[in-house]
Amino acid sequence: MRAVICGAGIAGLALAGRLHNALGWEVVVLEKAPCPRTEGYMIDFFGPGYDAAEAMGMLPWLEELSYPVSEAAFVDDSGQCRARLGYDRLARSLDGRLLSIMRPDLELALRERLSFAVGLRFGVGPARIDPSTYGIRLTLTDGSTLDADLLVGADGLHSTVRAMVFGEEQRYVRYLGYHTAAFTFDDPQVHAELGGRFCLSDSVDRQMGLYALRNGKVAAFAVHRSADPRRPDDARAALYRGYGSLGWLVPRALAGCPPSARVYYDQVAQTDLPAWSRGRVVLVGDACQAVSLLAGQGASLAIAGAYVLADQLASARRVEDALHGYERLWRPVVRDRQRAARRTARWFVPESERQLNIRRAALRFAGLPGARLLAGTALTGKRRPSLRQLAAVPA
Repeated sequence: MRAVICGAGIAGLALAGRLHNALGWEVVVLEKAPCPRTEGYMIDFFGPGYDAAEAMGMLPWLEELSYPVSEAAFVDDSGQCRARLGYDRLARSLDGRLLSIMRPDLELALRERLSFAVGLRFGVGPARIDPSTYGIRLTLTDGSTLDADLLVGADGLHSTVRAMVFGEEQRYVRYLGYHTAAFTFDDPQVHAELGGRFCLSDSVDRQMGLYALRNGKVAAFAVHRSADPRRPDDARAALYRGYGSLGWLVPRALAGCPPSARVYYDQVAQTDLPAWSRGRVVLVGDACQAVSLLAGQGASLAIAGAYVLADQLASARRVEDALHGYERLWRPVVRDRQRAARRTARWFVPESERQLNIRRAALRFAGLPGARLLAGTALTGKRRPSLRQLAAVPA
């Protein structure tokens, strides 16, 4: 069996490794970008993706790439910490199954785990998708063709495969009213002041987070409210406009912001499709299950969803049955996290001083005895079957 996966991000790489290593499939991964993405932000990696990484034997590698974050500290314009949450509390709420890792490092671990037998091609993507004797025939942007038993769209929120097979983007992408950005810069003073903390601006309508990296660089993460879903032509200029009024270390971060080409910038959105597959074409990751950064589990769900899809392909008699089984099992998990993200959006970026004060009080409450269980529930959503149970269900 042969699979062609469009998208060399977290979901695509996880699925490619699983299909080849566990099922023995021939796999080709196509990525329209000319090289692996180096921009991205720190993620808290836990939940079903952590379980899948453990099942695939990846945890030791991810632990080596992770960062020992001591706390999340919310700091005002004068540099005073207004609220904090120790990461040890978060870890305890998740039974210690939590890693803080840069998104590009997670992709690196998945990419380097691929066998040399997996074809990984950058700078090329699908130009035409047609049925064929083998299931799917792809004409690529370089003029070549590929035949496959299965085509997977793992090409993110703005999926080309989804647009070509399921319809235009605006039918399936729900804008949540925020823009987000991430970049890295060099500043020894900022690096030293941050230490092992993840520091965030304690501000209304916008938030910038900063954390120190091992290579002496500083990573910046930003999110702000915007009524306009369109991405700006100049990301760097948009960051100056959006965050220039903030104090403390934010001006130094903006001064170190690289040119737009080296800034990750996108809208904050979710995807919602009536079906995740059509014939032998299926979507994984943000192409069909984007929960947004407000949910905090996008990377985890991407890996776990790929794991469930591969498991269904291993046990089903027909490819189409596997695709339906994957959606039947995984969609309820995704819907739960999407609902949780929409509920908590206003606390992620408060829209008033009142909401800001409520968030400060909630963070103080998180340190009280008995609050650990509530924190864990807020992070993980409803208690659902474990990944092991989902993978054991026949297609």
